[in-house]
Amino acid sequence: MNPEVDAYISQSEMWPDEIAELRPILLASGLTEELKWRKPCYSHEGKNVVIVQEMKEFLALMFFKGALLKDPAGVLEDQGPNSRSARRMQFTSVADVGRLSDTVKAYVDEAIAVEEAGLEVGPAPELVLVEELQSHLEGDPALRKAFEALTPGRQREYNLYVSGAKQAKTRAARVERYAQKILDGKGLRDR
Repeated sequence: MNPEVDAYISQSEMWPDEIAELRPILLASGLTEELKWRKPCYSHEGKNVVIVQEMKEFLALMFFKGALLKDPAGVLEDQGPNSRSARRMQFTSVADVGRLSDTVKAYVDEAIAVEEAGLEVGPAPELVLVEELQSHLEGDPALRKAFEALTPGRQREYNLYVSGAKQAKTRAARVERYAQKILDGKGLRDR
């Protein structure tokens, strides 16, 4: 048991009992426990397998490569519409953890096997830029170069944000608003 995770649990105000119940199941599978991204994270031979995430409405056990798991119990959920590989189990009580303990163990064992086999989630589909972002990039070579230097995830995030507006005028305004951040090499949510 990692003392940093002990401290994390002792300071948790939302789901400390559920985390404490889940923890021995994860450790019994031989996973290494540490804090990553300020959350309890469990890995196998240096590869992240699962992370515990405290949400307002539930405690999540997120499998990094959950899309590659079979999910016979039907308990894995997408992180969101744009998540390709991660899947999570949700718990709202200590009883949930107890009821799903065998499933957690089986899924963790399968996730370890996925890591040992070296399986990877397939590549992301090619990014198709929304018209307003595309035209801005075509008209400003410096902005285009800066955008292309961003990570694929940051490029997708900008494209999703801009395309989320219903009106072309709003989409164009969003590009204008974030052009300097792109030029600075920052993601949409970076400060």
